[in-house]
Amino acid sequence: MPKEKPLKKTIDKLLRAYGYQDQLDEIELIKIYQELVGKLFKNHTQKIWFKSKILYIKLDSASLKQELSYVKEGLVEKINRELGRKVVDKIVIK
Repeated sequence: MPKEKPLKKTIDKLLRAYGYQDQLDEIELIKIYQELVGKLFKNHTQKIWFKSKILYIKLDSASLKQELSYVKEGLVEKINRELGRKVVDKIVIK
């Protein structure tokens, strides 16, 4: 009898094989970002996108940009922990 694999791992492999993993990672990253930073940052985030292991965040408030820049390394760690693997290498705030 073949060794059983969790369904999630099998689906992840299938999605990677068809090239959809990056789009799904971006959707999941946006959701996790919004949960981790809270309502204030969520409301002032104009745009968020993900490319080449870099999470780009555009905010409309200079003071919030500064505040987020202080905690961005910790945010990277929390996001990767939530995802269960290293997806984000760094965050760029615009």
